[in-house]
Order: sequence, then structure tokens, then C-alpha cells
Amino acid sequence: MSGVLNTVDARTNLVGENRLELLLFSLNSSQVFAINVFKVKEVIQVPVLTKMPGSHSHITGVASLRGEAVPVIDLRQAIGFPESRLEKPEQNLIITEYNRSVQGFLVGQVRNIINTTWTEIQPPPRTSGRSNYLTAITQVKENEKSHIVEIIDVEKVLAEIIDYDVSISEEVLDRDLLTEMDGRRVLIVDDSTTARNQVKGTLSQLGLQIIECRDGMEALNLLKRWCDEGKNINDELLMMITDAEMPEMDGYRLTYEVRQDPRMKDLHIALNTSLSGSFNEAMVQKVGCNRFISKFQPDMLVEIAQERLKELL
Repeated sequence: MSGVLNTVDARTNLVGENRLELLLFSLNSSQVFAINVFKVKEVIQVPVLTKMPGSHSHITGVASLRGEAVPVIDLRQAIGFPESRLEKPEQNLIITEYNRSVQGFLVGQVRNIINTTWTEIQPPPRTSGRSNYLTAITQVKENEKSHIVEIIDVEKVLAEIIDYDVSISEEVLDRDLLTEMDGRRVLIVDDSTTARNQVKGTLSQLGLQIIECRDGMEALNLLKRWCDEGKNINDELLMMITDAEMPEMDGYRLTYEVRQDPRMKDLHIALNTSLSGSFNEAMVQKVGCNRFISKFQPDMLVEIAQERLKELL
């Protein structure tokens, strides 16, 4: 098990090439699920867990990993699966880092890692409803058989456990700018409905109007359509806030494509991602983003929007 991610550092160079690697696992059922390897710190056997009285029902305990207390979330329970019928179900722990916090996800069998492209990743069917816990799906071929892999919307899982506050600190808010903010538009690009709602809930308090796209390709097509209609992108949008990881086209590629088009190359772009670390900051500079935000920081979102508006006044 310790060897599953022994080359994870080498895998980070896939980010920005519209490629990704997925860690496949089961929840002791026939279905196969996945999360992005880049968000995984390690995969281990389940250690001794300490129960925490009064904690959320989906938190099965706390693990002590090298002196750090890591909450462990029962992923099967969190996404609404019934209890496993296996007498002794296999259990493993996937340690992840999302939104500047470390947590473990209790899963069943950890299968393998696959290398794919974002063009092969598709949004879940619209008929699956809003209450599903998927951010995307893809097809994987194993042993000459193809099957669907469901990519978990981890941000939605975490948002139902952690209370993310979208309130804005009084000392951050520049009330003199509110009149100028009112009615200006911001494009939010993110495949997670939860993440879009968090940004929308924050910026709408400033009077900003929010336009939403679910992936980079949808956003790029929208921007190109406006350009083809003769619209000035900077008149249409105060800025664009995009996630890094999305089906069909990731945020890095989206930024690159925008910068290559002279009609929209000056669009102000902030990368808002749960991926953390200096690698992302380097990628932001490489593709030409204006700012990097490690989700979810309402005050920083407001500061960036205010700073952009001041540049235009």
C-alpha cells in the first residue's frame, strides 16, 4: 500500500498539461470511485482511531499521524451509501489536503492509479440531480472491460461537515467601492456546485452579479462568443475566478487559451483552487493568472475584487 503513491512528486508535472492522475478505490461495492492524486498525501492502513464525542456523525474518529491529529471521514456514509454487507470489509485510509486542511477518508479497497486527460473527464449527467456527490465521471478500461469511474465531489462532502462561513470581515470591506461594485459581473468557473455557491455567496454581498460555468471549455466558449459578437471582455466582466481542476479543460489551460487570444488577453484572472503549495503558485505565473487563492477565503476574494475595481477606476 505504501508504494501506491511513491512517485507522487513526479506526477505533479501533469498539472497544467490538461492531464491528471486519478486514485481509484471502492467503497466495498461494485462501483469504482476516484479522487485526483494531486490532492492525496498518502494511502495507509487504518490506524487506531480516537472517538470524538459530539463530532459530526460522518467523522468516525481522529488518527494521530506523526504527531498531527487528522479527522477521519467515513466516505461511504458521507455520500449516502448503506452499510457494507461484507462480514469484514476491507478498509483503507486516504489522507488528503483540501482547502488548507488535512483529513482522512475511510474507504474500501484502493485499486490503482490511472493517467488520463481532462478531455476524457465528463460532468455527471444532468439527470443525476443536484443531490449527487459526483463532480465528474470517466470511462476506464481494465482487463479488457470498460466501466464508469465516478469522481467524488470532495468539496461538497467537506462542506456538509465543516461550516464554511461566507461572511466578510468589516475591516476588509471598502464601503466606498460598493456603489461602483453594484451590477458589475464576475465569471466563476468551477465544476463543484458547492465551490461556486461559496464564491457566489461571498461576492454577491458586494452587489456583484455572478455568471457561472461548470468547466473551462464552457467558459472559453462563452468568452469567444462574446468576442465574436464584438463585445469588449473587460466591459463585460470585472474578472474571472476559475478552479484548477475541471472536466474537459482545466483552469490552467483555460487561462493559457485566454492569454493567447488578443481579444481577451487582458482579462483579470484569479485561480481559486483547493490544491495548495508552491507548485501552484509557479503554475499561476507560468500560464499568466493574476492571482492565486487557496480555497476557501472570503476575505481574500473580496480583497481581490476590490483591488481589481480600483485598477479600473
